[in-house]
Parts: sequence; structure tokens; C-alpha cells
Amino acid sequence: MAQAYVTETGSGGSESDRRGSRLRRLYDNLRGDRGIWRRGLVLAACAVILALVMVLHAQIPNTIGNLGSLVETFLPWLGVFVPLLLALGLVRRSATAVIAVLLPTIVWLNLFGGLLTDRAGSGGDLTVATHNVNADNTDPSGTARDVAASGADVVALEELTATAVPVYEKALAATYKYHSVQGTVGLWSKYPLKDVRPVDIKLGWTRAMRATIVTPFGEIAGYVAHLPSVRVKLAAGFTAHQRDKSADALGEAIADETLRDVILLGDLNGTMNDRSLSNITSQLRSTQGAAGSGFGFSWPASFPMARIDQIMVKGVDPVTSWTLPRTGSDHLPIAARVKISATAS
Repeated sequence: MAQAYVTETGSGGSESDRRGSRLRRLYDNLRGDRGIWRRGLVLAACAVILALVMVLHAQIPNTIGNLGSLVETFLPWLGVFVPLLLALGLVRRSATAVIAVLLPTIVWLNLFGGLLTDRAGSGGDLTVATHNVNADNTDPSGTARDVAASGADVVALEELTATAVPVYEKALAATYKYHSVQGTVGLWSKYPLKDVRPVDIKLGWTRAMRATIVTPFGEIAGYVAHLPSVRVKLAAGFTAHQRDKSADALGEAIADETLRDVILLGDLNGTMNDRSLSNITSQLRSTQGAAGSGFGFSWPASFPMARIDQIMVKGVDPVTSWTLPRTGSDHLPIAARVKISATAS
């Protein structure tokens, strides 16, 4: 008797058919899950609160432990909660939570999405750099060489000690013909400096200075500042009163500046989002925000979490802005290149 043999062409259809079947089963399961909209209400509420904190950060009061400034200092980091809430919503199989997470996602991207793109340009006339060198730096000579290697035409240094100043002067002398140290801050330049003077930021000692930088493209008012440190204490919160007072004084000095073109270099112990620095940030713009790539966090050097070191300008155009490699300091040095108007004076 003849037997017929049938050869199977497949065990479960094509791969696309199997995927389609799995998706259909998943859809059917979710459609039949009546709790998908009721679960995760707490997660959804957390997502809404997160979005509101980011949108209304300027309304968070500073009257209790400077909470508003503390939130604004680390505002970009609130974004880390977005993927966490999304993951929890998926684990909970909650459509409500997953949809709610879209709200803080949109808000965060609106606030900081632009910083994720590379806004650097080309060209420019002047390269500047600033670095809080740390009073406890054990290698000031190496730190000076590292900063000079950036190719900056003008370098500002903060947290200089009396014993370290001669070391920095010697290490930078070959690159920078002109320099001035006022208190614990200093300015080194390839171009002549004039009208150098300390700036009173209401501390009782000098931690800020001003000089006219005579470049081939015009005269620029260069400010160097190291605002007082802030602390986060359990009992007192974000202690920043003296920093805020000094920021106001520095802002007033810049407002009284007679030169049109201004560059501020230094450790402001605050970010551009901190409303307590508004007397400064309302007059100047950040080179990182205008022409940088990424957030440009500068502190702490071991794991940068905030950009408290700033290069800010008025009258000149930022071309590019970047963070330099780590030195012996607890801060990262930062640099920027700017274009100066031919009519600067």
C-alpha cells in the first residue's frame, strides 16, 4: 500500500505572524484588564507633582531653608525620576501612570532639552577660561599648566592662597605677559590689563576684581568673582544668605560698568536657575547655555552634578563653551570662545 508523506512547512507560521499573535494576545489581555486605569494612581500623582515642581520652581519659597534655591540648583536632576516612574508604571501595568509620566517628560524637555544639542559654532576672537583651583590643591604648578594648555587668551583663577600665588605666577609667566591678583582671585592675560581694581562684594575681604582687557578687537571689562560657599544642613536647610548678599553686590557693580562689553568669570556657587543670582543672570547670559553642548557641570570634579562655575557675557557673542579636563582641584575648569564686535570700546 502506498503511503503519503506530508512535509511540514513550519511549526508556527512566519516570525511576523508569531509577533502579531503575541501583540494581539497582549492587547486582548490589557483590554480585558479592568484595573489598568485604576492601578498606579499614586504613581500618576507623583508624576503630576514632579511636573508641577519643575514648572513652578520659581514659586517655591526661600523663606524655609532656602528650599527654592536648593531645588533650582539641582533642577535638571529631577529628570532622573521620569524613567523611574515610567518603569514602575509598566511594572504595575498602569495605563494611568504611564500616561501621567508624559507630563514631566514634556516639561523637562521644554526646560532642558535644548541643552542636549550641540550649539557650538566656529570662529571667534577671544578664548577665556576660569578655574577654582582649590586652596588645598597639592599640585598648583600642574594645575596652572593644564589650564594654560587650553589655549585660553585670558584665564581667571579663584581660591588662591598667599603661598600658592608665586607658584601660579611662575607657571603662567611664559604664556601670559599680564596678570593681576586681588585678594584670592586673579586674572592672567595675553593682552594688556588696565583699570584693575577689587570689587566689594560685602565680605570684608577681596574675592572679586575687575580689569579692562585691551584686546586687538576692543576693550572688554573682565570681572572675576568667587562668591561665598553654600551649605546644606539638616537643621538650617540651604544656607546661602551671604552668597545671595554678595551676588547682589556683584550685580550692582556690573550694572554700573561703563564699558559695553563685559565678561564675568568665576565660581558663583550657584547655577543659572537659582533665582538668588538674578541680579547677575538678568544682565548676562551663560556661554554654556548659548553655545555649549550638554549641561557643562563643573562641581564636584569627581562626579559633576551642578554648574556653579560660570562664564557669562554681555555685548559679546558666545561661539562655543566647554569643560576642561580635571586638575588637582575639586572643581573642573571651564572655557569659552567669544566673538567681539568690531565697535567694542
